[in-house]
Amino acid sequence: MSHLRSILNRLLQLIPVLIGISIISFLLQRLAPGDPVRLLVGDRASPETIAAVRQQYGLDLPLPLQFLRYMTNVLQGDLGLSVRFQRPVAELLGQFVGPTLFLAAYVVVITVPPTLLLAVTAARRPGGLTDQVIRLLGILGLTIPVFWLGIMMARLFGAKLGWFPVSGYGEGFTGHLHHLFLPALSIAIWLIPVLTQSLRSALIEKSTSDFITAARAQGASEREVFWRHMLPNAVLPTFNLLGVMVALIIGSTVIVETVYAVPGLGRLMITSLIGRDYYVVQGLTLIFALATVFITLSVDIISTFIDPRVEL
Repeated sequence: MSHLRSILNRLLQLIPVLIGISIISFLLQRLAPGDPVRLLVGDRASPETIAAVRQQYGLDLPLPLQFLRYMTNVLQGDLGLSVRFQRPVAELLGQFVGPTLFLAAYVVVITVPPTLLLAVTAARRPGGLTDQVIRLLGILGLTIPVFWLGIMMARLFGAKLGWFPVSGYGEGFTGHLHHLFLPALSIAIWLIPVLTQSLRSALIEKSTSDFITAARAQGASEREVFWRHMLPNAVLPTFNLLGVMVALIIGSTVIVETVYAVPGLGRLMITSLIGRDYYVVQGLTLIFALATVFITLSVDIISTFIDPRVEL
């Protein structure tokens, strides 16, 4: 019951956050240079045509009225009409969200196993040769820009060797796996060192804890000490970090989806920003904010099951 109350409180806290994000994204869009109506109708359109289109999208109203109208529609489930695509924003988001979610899940699946393996291996002998090599590789992975790595991998494994497609989403589950392997790997190479370093540090810290010493004194085997006592207590900080990273990936797939021409939310964001497609950008901003809040909330809930001492 206390968990349910905490979840409801967290969801209620979401309301002012979303309102604040809506105001900021609305003002930034409206104050940015460029006119979406001009981009839509072209430079040769008559003043009457421009005025009619501006009235159609409510862009002729004062800013406070535009925002009030936008928020009223959002509360009714209407995110507006895309100026560029001439389709409802909710319909567009439904079309483009699949590749982004698949890519985020793909990144998690190929990131967790090597992270566990590298962190456990490094933590067995801190400061040893293996630990130093893993840390060096981690620093190397962190210093390589994701966009540069994506371009290089697309050129080598896609264009030159022809092992993987360098654009698109593919057909069916195996097609998605094939098309999104390089984008997922580009992100994972950056993400694995971050999580490995976090888990390695937590494992080393827990290995000298009193409860680990007590477990060994009671005759527990090293395997039992690791799987039953050390790892569950050390994994929580890394698990929370993974949740933050997944939220970050969903909100920042712009680079990878642009490099690999993946038809996801990141690519939609780029085309909408260039085309001054106000309602799509505002809808995407809300979706990214909601995804971040729900992912972090889910991670917090799962953390309470892993360790009941954790409070929401």
